[in-house]
Amino acid sequence: MKHFTIVGNWKMHQTPEQAVRLVARLQEKAKPRTHVTSVLCPPFVSIPAVKAEIQDDLFKLGAQNLNEKDEGAFTGEVSGAMLKELADYVIVGHSERRHYEHETDKRIAKKVAAALRNGLTPILCVGEKLSDKQDGHTRRVVVDQLQGGLSQITGAEIGKVIVAYEPVWAIGTGESAAPDQVEPVVNVIRQTIEEMFGEAASGSLEILYGGSVSPDNVKAYLVIEHINGLLVGGASLNFEQFTAIMDTAASISDGR
Repeated sequence: MKHFTIVGNWKMHQTPEQAVRLVARLQEKAKPRTHVTSVLCPPFVSIPAVKAEIQDDLFKLGAQNLNEKDEGAFTGEVSGAMLKELADYVIVGHSERRHYEHETDKRIAKKVAAALRNGLTPILCVGEKLSDKQDGHTRRVVVDQLQGGLSQITGAEIGKVIVAYEPVWAIGTGESAAPDQVEPVVNVIRQTIEEMFGEAASGSLEILYGGSVSPDNVKAYLVIEHINGLLVGGASLNFEQFTAIMDTAASISDGR
């Protein structure tokens, strides 16, 4: 029976008050799902309010980013040491961070290590831009991001990492990648992990897909053999859509 992890990335949406209302609506519709872990990743300012409201048997809590240092004179930054009492997961290396904040693989590797050091599960995002895809460089980009982003951890730690494949050209564009475009890249990810950390690590690695995920296309991704869940953007802000996505995941995991 397959287990799925469904992560909702709220990005820069939802004030604390709005976040509490969204959680209330989600929990009105949600039910415990034995083989589905549902994770909410609100903005930093809304994390304490969401933590106070969520039922642990329904949702886990994640953050959208962290600093690679545990403390210091870094105005405006939030560390893993600060997050570990609030969250269980943290997104690292999202394409929007890579693009807008110019985060490099070297820095992302330090963030992955910082997350693990503080008991957080890092969700490492990898994916190619449209120009990379058009030039036939998808494999090279994804392999480079994996090798760079995981360069600071050991074989004993890889089992605590989740990898999310998010083709940049499909994020927030409404143009989702077709399953036959996703599956070869997922296979590349597993092959790369096997080369870096061994066959056992590759086999147990959780891989999520993200990029314009909606209730209409969720099943097509979750039935891909080596996909273990989804990183959901816009649809996670709509309680009906996100509930429908979680329900589909539960149905597939139960063989229905």
